[in-house]
Amino acid sequence: MKIMLADDELSMQTLIEDIVIDAGYEFVYVSDGLELLKSYEEQKPDLILLDVMMPKLDGFSTCRELRERGCLVPIIFLSAKGDIVDKSMGFKAGGDDYLVKPFNPEELALRIEASFRREKRVESKQLDYVCHGDIELDVKRHKVLVKGKQVELTGKEFHILLLLAQHPGEVFTRERLIAEVWGKEYIEDSSGIAVFIRHIREKIEEDPSHPKYVQTVWRVGYRFGD
Repeated sequence: MKIMLADDELSMQTLIEDIVIDAGYEFVYVSDGLELLKSYEEQKPDLILLDVMMPKLDGFSTCRELRERGCLVPIIFLSAKGDIVDKSMGFKAGGDDYLVKPFNPEELALRIEASFRREKRVESKQLDYVCHGDIELDVKRHKVLVKGKQVELTGKEFHILLLLAQHPGEVFTRERLIAEVWGKEYIEDSSGIAVFIRHIREKIEEDPSHPKYVQTVWRVGYRFGD
């Protein structure tokens, strides 16, 4: 497994290299977002650690560009800012996790391990295809087709939609979705799930304001309507 870091601080590069190598992973790093975008295809990392405040291109913009290019690997933001506004911006940009500096090295190692474990758990449950109405999910290739045309979803958007589509009609609370897609340790911060649901609807629904597939169950959660 290869982990790629984008951070312009030499001390942070050294610290994270030690953490990643000690955990048994391969490590590569770049100093800014533009450099990451240039070298991502060549390096093919399995997970990205992304500093928010970088020269040339900030972490949020870098993440959005990666997701638009079809990057599905887990992305963990590293930032000195830990308020809910910044965390919300990170998740909206397509991030999977958010760790505030300074952090305990063991916590970063645990979050990396948890990210890989969640990816494996989702993959182990998957069928090759899930089809409902005009929606087709190509699970192996992480592709979504709506009326035969491909739409681009981020990794977490895909996992949320897949989870709902695999259980049509079943109601998922926000807390259950968070636990299934991110992990139980993130249940306390379940407010961000609404942002992901809105993005999914904008991409797959003919009328996002009156969704046919990703439906809201008032005061409970969400379900996939078939």
